[in-house]
Amino acid sequence: MKANELREMTVEELNTKLGDLKTEFFNLRFQKATGQLGNPLSIRDIKRDIARVKTVLRERELNAAGK
Repeated sequence: MKANELREMTVEELNTKLGDLKTEFFNLRFQKATGQLGNPLSIRDIKRDIARVKTVLRERELNAAGK
């Protein structure tokens, strides 16, 4: 997921996306613990996507506070 794609989303869509990513991250961690994880790099990718969403949300929060 690209940051530009995230910047085009609304705050509600970003919050929904964040919840979905956190759920997916939990499921991947659970698969890892039980030894069923196929691609261990997917955990890293999900963590980075979560960070991107949080960054865009924070940018918007700071822009709203500055105006």
